[in-house]
Amino acid sequence: MDFAFVSGNPALDLAGTVGSRRTRPVDALTGSADLERWVAECDGLPDHVTADATTFEAALRLREAIYRLALDRVLDRSFDPKSLEILNDAAAGRPPTIQLSDSGLRTSGDLPAALAQIARSAITVLADADAHLKECGRADCTRIYLDRSRGARRTWCGMEECGNRVKAAAYRARKRSS
Repeated sequence: MDFAFVSGNPALDLAGTVGSRRTRPVDALTGSADLERWVAECDGLPDHVTADATTFEAALRLREAIYRLALDRVLDRSFDPKSLEILNDAAAGRPPTIQLSDSGLRTSGDLPAALAQIARSAITVLADADAHLKECGRADCTRIYLDRSRGARRTWCGMEECGNRVKAAAYRARKRSS
């Protein structure tokens, strides 16, 4: 399964690894290997981590906490206290190590360090009163994304998947009605 990094924030991208949450949830992280691959593909995180059963479950708890908190923010309601506790506990961990060299930036660390970095990223975006968090406008998609578009007019989490699906469906509906 390919991962989509369209939310504008690593924490929101982690929360987006479950699609269609309200209808037919599809989890892209079905095991430790999926999580290891997701971390390796996510910009700014270590390129090689290993996940055991404990760290895999911690990552899933963090993912769900981030989703609940982001949804609380989108719906303009108070943050869920248990989700705040999970997020803040994860953020308190040791972050990955970064090094600069002639070949660029290198990030290293274990999975708990990657989760600490993701949690800090979530805190940064959730605490920003000016950040425009939205849920995708496609009916089946429940991805929450950071809208950085001019005038905050973005409607879908990403054009490649959701935007194209909505536009194609609207086109087909117009063709049928004419």
